[in-house]
Amino acid sequence: MFNERKNSLSRIAVFYDGNYFYHVSNYYCYGHARRTRLSIPGIHEFIVKYIASYEGIAPRFCQIVDCHYFRGRLPAMEANERQILLNERIFDDILMREGIVTHYLPMTKSGEKGVDVSLALEALELSILKQYNVVVLIASDGDYVPLIRKLNSLGTRVMVCGWDFEYTDDQGNARYTSTSSRLMSEAAYAVKMHDIINGVQRIPGINPDMLFVSRDQENEQAEPLAISQESERGAEYYSPSSYREESRSARKQGRIVQLRSGYGFISSDVSGKNIFFFIEELRNCSFDELAPGDLMEYDLGYNDRGECCKNVTLVKKNS
Repeated sequence: MFNERKNSLSRIAVFYDGNYFYHVSNYYCYGHARRTRLSIPGIHEFIVKYIASYEGIAPRFCQIVDCHYFRGRLPAMEANERQILLNERIFDDILMREGIVTHYLPMTKSGEKGVDVSLALEALELSILKQYNVVVLIASDGDYVPLIRKLNSLGTRVMVCGWDFEYTDDQGNARYTSTSSRLMSEAAYAVKMHDIINGVQRIPGINPDMLFVSRDQENEQAEPLAISQESERGAEYYSPSSYREESRSARKQGRIVQLRSGYGFISSDVSGKNIFFFIEELRNCSFDELAPGDLMEYDLGYNDRGECCKNVTLVKKNS
């Protein structure tokens, strides 16, 4: 059957569950020996070579014709307060350069809502209209099983790129991320990406290094800071501090710039950059006695919103 397609184009569409992709990328950046992020162009190159290899056709006859990225997003003002707006724009530039269409949904207090439904509806509709040969899902949740079954009924082959790995959360608890076995069993191509990266599975013509950002590209491939640890499906999405080695530098000092309900911002040694802290991190004072201008001391740490102040102590009240 595949020989009949040797001279016809295999049209591929890629659909990203953005929060899942970010979760995996951060694991390889902070928790894996590679210490670098996943490369979107590299993943696309891998997809083309993998499909070409398994379908017995030349890579030039495998073309990615559509890419879509789905994720929840905070309102601009809140993202600016958390100092993640610039990183989001940088990552948008990367997606734009790769021709990826973005689909952002409003982020609620309880996390992402409706991302999986939006992705499934878009993938199904476009598959009917454009008649893709292969749909690639970069996702892990079993909620996508009905989508795969619908695509199978259209004669569209589905490739699932999934990762399994362990990590340690901020509380020192062991956590495990895995791709739904039901999801993998329904796909024509169930690709265990961790096995390829770790050398357990070898595919001719594919070097796992292609999946990662090279050292000289790291600054260009920065991704937005994580927004929440939980999606609507209840999956555990880690914070970068789960994998990042703790800084051993001296404690920092700065003055309180702003106080809100249960949290605030402290100035840093970088001009114009303020770092937030939570009430739970206060050690020798209460939140109620603090005021803008108070001199504070803290350890620089990381959580799901990026840089933050840990173990915060009051040094001197603003007179």
